[in-house]
Amino acid sequence: MKKQQDLLHTPEGVRDIYDLECEQKLVVEEQLFSTLRSFGYRPIETPTFEFFDVFGKEIGTTPSRELYKFFDRDGNTLVLRPDITPSVARAAAKFYMEEEQPLRFCYQGRTFLNNLSYQGRLKECTQIGAELLSDTSVDADAEILAMAVQCLQQAGIQDFQIGVGHALYFAGLIEDAALQPETAEELRELIENKNFFGMEAVLQELSISEDIRTLFLAMGELYSDASDLEKLMTPSESHPKVMKALERLKKLYEACELYGIEKHISYELGMIGGYEYYTGIVFAGFSYGSGEPILRGGRYDKLLSQFGKNAAAIGFAFVTDQILSALNRQKIPVKVPEAPVLLVYDKRHYKKALEEAAQIRRNGGAAELVRFDKHKTKEAYLSHGKERRQTDIRFFLTEAVE
Repeated sequence: MKKQQDLLHTPEGVRDIYDLECEQKLVVEEQLFSTLRSFGYRPIETPTFEFFDVFGKEIGTTPSRELYKFFDRDGNTLVLRPDITPSVARAAAKFYMEEEQPLRFCYQGRTFLNNLSYQGRLKECTQIGAELLSDTSVDADAEILAMAVQCLQQAGIQDFQIGVGHALYFAGLIEDAALQPETAEELRELIENKNFFGMEAVLQELSISEDIRTLFLAMGELYSDASDLEKLMTPSESHPKVMKALERLKKLYEACELYGIEKHISYELGMIGGYEYYTGIVFAGFSYGSGEPILRGGRYDKLLSQFGKNAAAIGFAFVTDQILSALNRQKIPVKVPEAPVLLVYDKRHYKKALEEAAQIRRNGGAAELVRFDKHKTKEAYLSHGKERRQTDIRFFLTEAVE
């Protein structure tokens, strides 16, 4: 049996969130979620655990080794969800199979990844996200990006950038270069880790056309304007998937201009997404003070077909822990609700204190009742209240005690 002291610790990769940080997190989550709802996205909740196949290899989500797996009493393999998007896709296919009009969902919940501890990442995170289904248009792509921008601004973050790429760009190059699966996977890992020097070294050993080499090397560049992509049009002429990706990104830039968010959007062809189910634009948001992306998203037009519904889709998710980290590092205050009024009473004034607390609550405030301990002084309660940000402390005591 573990010692009592050992029971105070959490497992590696998870942590307690309490006091002011917890209040700040709840405030930020409410700001994000209310912004999503203001765009017409309706809340949906899916189970914390699902059948293994919802996140299996065919879906193109998280590798099996990074899943928390267990069994139910009937022997079915279950997993704690590592990603909420496949769960929303499953639910949409189940309840909206015949619906052809666009569907907008928003959600918040915990995700679980059994990643290696040395990566320094939490294994349990809170995500808030949105999914737009049955809309293949560039307008849908732009709406999702505009909504992400507005969410971050509402949360208080003004200095951020969202890098946008396209899954077809890399897929088209791999296909046209006729690379072996092992080489393609090596290049994918190098690009995802932004090791473009390593990518260039691998390319030097390959027998590929100069056009393909040029297009691969462009994945290490950052483009702030869609017009910057023009120089890639000529080498893309004989590569239809690559051309399709570039044309989509150009149209997306024009739509983002209409929203007035273009200064927050950059184009990174090396952004290929962490999930294999992405089929169109992929993006990630970054801000100072967060070592990991504060949001990730992309288009996944074939995912719902895995659950029997043929519908295009695009979505994203915020990692609220990373947003809080950015806010704290940038010293951006999060306005939390005022601390409750502290009412300290003795036995004789119990009723009066109850009436006062009820009145405060009727007026929309919060009140905390504490019975006076004769072994303590009023100064002790004032000091303790100050530590807990309670500036309004009221005493209901007899004169003798006072």
